[in-house]
Amino acid sequence: MLSACRECDFLQAVTRLPDGGAARCARCGAVLYKSSPATSGRALAFTLAAAVLFAIANCFPIFGFRLHETLVETTLLGAASSLYAEGMWPIAGLVIVTTLLMPALNIAAMIYLLLPLHLGRIPQRPEQALRVLRHVAPWAMIEVLVLAMLVALVKLQHIADVVPGVGIAAFVALMVLLAAATAAFSSPEIWARIESSPAHVGISPAGWSTSTGTTAARVGLASCQLCGLLSKPLAPDHPGTCPRCGSVLHLRKPDSLARTWAFLLTAMVLYIPAVLLPVMMTSTLFGAQSDTILSGVVFLWSSGSRLLAVIVFIASILVPVLKILSLVFLAWTTQARSPLIPGRRTRIYRLIEFVGRWSMLDIYVISILAAFVQFGEIATIDAGPGAIAFGAVVVLTMFAALSFDPRLIWDAVEPESE
Repeated sequence: MLSACRECDFLQAVTRLPDGGAARCARCGAVLYKSSPATSGRALAFTLAAAVLFAIANCFPIFGFRLHETLVETTLLGAASSLYAEGMWPIAGLVIVTTLLMPALNIAAMIYLLLPLHLGRIPQRPEQALRVLRHVAPWAMIEVLVLAMLVALVKLQHIADVVPGVGIAAFVALMVLLAAATAAFSSPEIWARIESSPAHVGISPAGWSTSTGTTAARVGLASCQLCGLLSKPLAPDHPGTCPRCGSVLHLRKPDSLARTWAFLLTAMVLYIPAVLLPVMMTSTLFGAQSDTILSGVVFLWSSGSRLLAVIVFIASILVPVLKILSLVFLAWTTQARSPLIPGRRTRIYRLIEFVGRWSMLDIYVISILAAFVQFGEIATIDAGPGAIAFGAVVVLTMFAALSFDPRLIWDAVEPESE
């Protein structure tokens, strides 16, 4: 049995691994598949616990904020509602989607797949649940939210007394459980258990054989981006659908570079107002103040929270700039069909995918501060127009990274005659 690397399309034989082992691509070093004992059972236990904590985290206040005799407590949904009431509905929608909707869909899809398998049954339409998991995973950002809560906690302590609530403890535990569930979850194991069951009805992959040491595209095979199955396409311009999960097959992502450039150029334009315009506006009895992203970092540094200042600087300023420059480099060299350093360029793409979500940190911090500090003429904090532009930059750069097909990097290395 053969497998094609999702990042360079290199064909390799699938081998049995020892428990806890991982197979890496011989050409680009990407992880192809892993082996872990009883992964589905552990993944189900972690996911069920995460579902309980997810409900607790969203029903209880994340922390309490007391100024004089006024006590303010709010949930994460309450923070998003405050932003919506202020007219900042784009930021409110982004918070709800990335911290409530996407994590909920992620948990529900995993339970839908794992619970029937644990009971010895086959879930109905498993490919739909796996498709949901694939699309929502990059947008579920609980770990970024937890760090944002810690940053907001530091900032609020300089204004009044802050008491951590049940919600923030539940979110920390939820972050750990979701990471454990994701590590234990294995899509290849799900497909293997479904296909080995007598109750499974579907189309078996067509028989074929070829040698390793080449790419799937060069021997006329298309790798399904959902389930990883290799199959013969109908034609280069009409590959057809995967016989296992029904996904539309493509030798490469359609219009990959065009869509990457479109998202990237829009993000570059919006980055200017994101940096120059205020992301947060504070009004007190002593006057009003507008803070940009950089001034927020300066505040953390001058207040003694230097570690958090460095983290916010990296996540909110350094990462977006490096991400945009790296994507420009990847898109330009790939469009020019440069054969230089394909391995390093693939690792750059891998790093971009990993760190991209952390730029949402400032958006979450602003959302929490705007929800808590609403004391009329005494003190108020509101989100500024720069927050909308910055949120758009984060989303657009993530779309640009998701649109880019790293296999195009390696196509320039292949001989033209093949």
